[in-house]
Amino acid sequence: MPKLASLLLLLIVVVAGTGIATAAKPPVKAPTSLTATPGDQRITLTWTASAGKVGGYRVYRANPDGSWPATPRATTPAAQTSYTDGGLTNCTSYSYRVTAIDTAAPPRESAPSNTASATPAAAAAGPCGRATSPPPSYDHVVWIVMENHSYSEVIGAAGAPYENQLAAQCGSASRMFAESHPSLPNYIAMTSGSTQGITDDNGPSSHPLNVPSIFSVSAGNWRALQESMPSNCLLANSGQYAVRHNPAAYYTNIRTECASLDVPLAATPDVSARFTFITPNLCNDTHDCSVATGDAWLSGELPKIFASAQYQAGRTAVFLTWDEDDSSMSNQIPTLVIAPSVTPGSAPTTTFNHYSLLRTTEELLGLSPLLGNAASATSMRAAFGL
Repeated sequence: MPKLASLLLLLIVVVAGTGIATAAKPPVKAPTSLTATPGDQRITLTWTASAGKVGGYRVYRANPDGSWPATPRATTPAAQTSYTDGGLTNCTSYSYRVTAIDTAAPPRESAPSNTASATPAAAAAGPCGRATSPPPSYDHVVWIVMENHSYSEVIGAAGAPYENQLAAQCGSASRMFAESHPSLPNYIAMTSGSTQGITDDNGPSSHPLNVPSIFSVSAGNWRALQESMPSNCLLANSGQYAVRHNPAAYYTNIRTECASLDVPLAATPDVSARFTFITPNLCNDTHDCSVATGDAWLSGELPKIFASAQYQAGRTAVFLTWDEDDSSMSNQIPTLVIAPSVTPGSAPTTTFNHYSLLRTTEELLGLSPLLGNAASATSMRAAFGL
């Protein structure tokens, strides 16, 4: 073979070999543990994140004939490992799989995850949607405060089936935010309209507060129910009871009332007061235990409230909220709104915070004055039909 031809052939082989080596770099690994949870005309998917430099995820829904489309149903950001597919036909089975894409341009796609299937169905009759309009006035408002989880760790999460069922049956604030970190400033903010300058989790002896609060303006018609608290209005931690999660214990101007109205949570919650503040213990509020643990606790506790004479009378509103997130979503927290007049599936995108919750509660109960930052906060009444 002529020398020039041999050199050209060698050059082609080297270049081709270099190209093949570059193209052979594998893309990110496929997502794993894909699950599909059915709802009313919707299916919520969750999966385990892929390893490597993930640029996002592509969600595919099988065609009616069982084949897979070339175009994804949706593409989510890398940090989002859940997706809700809405507008579905109840009693029809749907199948899904998810792929990961890397950060290359154009992105390379992984192999598909496992296939997950589910069949949406109409939600069972729940505590909301029973009334076409709110009552002229409310007799009772109940708060339950959970701990340290962001919006996406609860809403759409496989470990929170009861909370997601309740969100579908009632209302969920899709842009609700806490005020601060750590816990205590948020408990004080939601009950007084200000953090009162608190930046730590110290006990009542460090922060004696002689300021108006939702408790003081309720004029003795309130109750705080504290799970695992050994005795009334305990001002120090004890076992699974954390005083920093019991804001009534910090207000010195209601200390006499606190001795009789801030009590251990009984087997059946007493929600006969106009305002009731319920705190689960450190495990059931998910501070020390999993979201699934808190979800199971709520699935046993909330139905007791919904079955109470107060709720059945149609003039009670229940708010399930969180004190703060885990610093993963800029303090965006889940909050569920439950009342007979709330339209099932309500998920307004209005921005709310704990001050909104305080203002709304004062409005529902006809309390005045609006406390601190509650006076300028956005009310939740119109958004949820309260």
